[in-house]
Amino acid sequence: MVSYITSIDDTSATGEFHITNDCVFVKDSWLQEPGLIENAAQVSSAVVGQSFFEKGDLEGNSNNITGYISAIKKVTIEKLPKVGDVIVTKTKLVSRFDTEGVSICTIEGAIFNNDELIVACTLNFLIHEI
Repeated sequence: MVSYITSIDDTSATGEFHITNDCVFVKDSWLQEPGLIENAAQVSSAVVGQSFFEKGDLEGNSNNITGYISAIKKVTIEKLPKVGDVIVTKTKLVSRFDTEGVSICTIEGAIFNNDELIVACTLNFLIHEI
């Protein structure tokens, strides 16, 4: 549910998603609310998830991880995007706690469609090595 990660660093990530009709979260040519949350979750998890991999591993071969949304603290959805739209998701790390092989974090996300804010959310994650 992310076409491209366009930028990433230790505390933030930005991604694009090109909405197509074959997406499981599309109904009647509109990306539904669960799809927006899933998109925000995937871009968000990249911020913390990258620390589990070796630098330069762009294919993800140096480790196996999995992650879960442990809580949706806040979500506001103003508008649904349609098939053919390209949404831009920007995320920012709020807090992070690491133990051996496990990270628990809170990340804020904002999704834009044509520079219009359509989703604002705060999500908690549990990310761990498998």
